[in-house]
Amino acid sequence: MIEPDESFAAMLEHAWHILPFALGLALPIALAGAGVLYLLRRGSLASSLTVLVLIPVVATLVGVLGISGFMFNTTLTTMLLVCLLVALVTVPAAIVLGRAIARRSVWEREARERERAAEASRRELVAWISHDLRSPLAGIRAMAEALADGVVSEPAEVSGYAQRIGGESTRLSAMVDDLFELSRITAGALELTLSAVPLTDVVSDALAAQTPVAERKRVRVLASAQPRPVVVVGSDPELARIVRNLVSNAIRHTPPDGTVAVQVGVDGDQAVLAVHDSCGGIPEAELPRVFDVAFRGTRARTPDRSGTTSGGGLGLAITKGLVEAHHGRIDVRNQEPGCRFEVRLPLARVPVG
Repeated sequence: MIEPDESFAAMLEHAWHILPFALGLALPIALAGAGVLYLLRRGSLASSLTVLVLIPVVATLVGVLGISGFMFNTTLTTMLLVCLLVALVTVPAAIVLGRAIARRSVWEREARERERAAEASRRELVAWISHDLRSPLAGIRAMAEALADGVVSEPAEVSGYAQRIGGESTRLSAMVDDLFELSRITAGALELTLSAVPLTDVVSDALAAQTPVAERKRVRVLASAQPRPVVVVGSDPELARIVRNLVSNAIRHTPPDGTVAVQVGVDGDQAVLAVHDSCGGIPEAELPRVFDVAFRGTRARTPDRSGTTSGGGLGLAITKGLVEAHHGRIDVRNQEPGCRFEVRLPLARVPVG
């Protein structure tokens, strides 16, 4: 009878003898697996995890088969079945886990990119607003000091200074309103009171308000609509702001003696509002950024010579947010002699209370 200590010592001695053979058989498999992983370094994460799981399983199989000399006894058969079951369980698990990790990695990367883009947009917005706020504030302060110091004393000059101070104050008030509106949109705090709104009436009121600006700049504003009423589900003040922003933007970028065309129509179950200006077009590379916060583009578009400024670059960003809040869509494309902004809104089929 063999003592337990002698049996354990014999087993250790046997393992010591077969260890070099096992390593010699398994090492090439491990190296080949490492090579495959290197080739898949730019591939999918699921493929890499699958290879990573298969390396020890295949290495174990090769080592066991090599040492046993392919003598299929009960022990070897059991070992092979165990390895096969391990592979059947771990390989699908590795594929599923790899895909899940890959999806999460893609989501995290996209989230980081969105965060960086938002941060860059915020910095750009602060820079634009800081610049635009300084200009009217400096003018107001200079004119107020001139009035206080008695530099201007003629009634006509005093009246002119007062009018200019009022104009600059109006600009500042409009910029603050834009910032407040944009903050509500981006924070998801915009609450709309929906009703059935005749879009043609909204456009008519907005065009009436913009007529003096167009006349001062000698820009013709043409409006057309189909005979039957175009009624949408929306909030009247916000819809008016959408139209006002688009029309004022078109007038601002259209040169004197140019034309701005406003059209209202229906396409299927959607109302279509189109504003076509004569700005000369927008560079194709800039079209995707037209609705970004504080984006003003290059001077490729016709510069404003009316003596007014373009504001903080928030109008189109606010417009896009308001359109999306109405479950609509806004697009822009170049179309001679300028560009065409097109808004699509859901039609009202029944009165909304």
